[in-house]
Amino acid sequence: MSLSEKLIQAFAAFDAYNANDPNKETFEGKEYPKEVLYAVRMTEQLNKYEPNAPDYVQLAARSQHIGRWESPRSSFPMDRKGYLMWRTQLYSHHASIAEKILTECGFDIQTIEKVKFLLQKKQLAQNPDTQLLEDVICLVFVHYYLDHFAAEHEDEKIVDILQKTIRKMTPKAVQATLQIPMTTKVRELIMKAAN
Repeated sequence: MSLSEKLIQAFAAFDAYNANDPNKETFEGKEYPKEVLYAVRMTEQLNKYEPNAPDYVQLAARSQHIGRWESPRSSFPMDRKGYLMWRTQLYSHHASIAEKILTECGFDIQTIEKVKFLLQKKQLAQNPDTQLLEDVICLVFVHYYLDHFAAEHEDEKIVDILQKTIRKMTPKAVQATLQIPMTTKVRELIMKAAN
């Protein structure tokens, strides 16, 4: 089986797992399991932003939120410490599911370990592959989720979140953000955060 065939097989397996997500999101009149839609958006954004990304980055992007609903935020204390515990646990959860699926798809140990490394956000800002994945995550957030998120929270909180988001991005990704179609309100919040 060629690498491209294995990638397609892995994407299908990731999507099949995420199809169990009870949370739904409607996009362009069609309802999707939330994490299936997120995974497709990650792949599309990666292909647009870095079309020659290595296979292990493509696999990490597609499985970035795999099984996310199985570890709800509400199962951890609703404070900063609880949030960080939840995120750390999620990284391991995603990596564990991805490892099982990739093993079943016949990927080699080296590729699987690279995917797990990326899903656990190791060496952010030092490792170019981890940074690439983070850039794509931030671009997907701005493109598809920021407008709705901004409508539910105070501007001050959104600006603070955007400042933290921008600090995690490369200059190339920040520039790519400005090419994303967005409402005037969201653009104003981004410009405020960037200054």
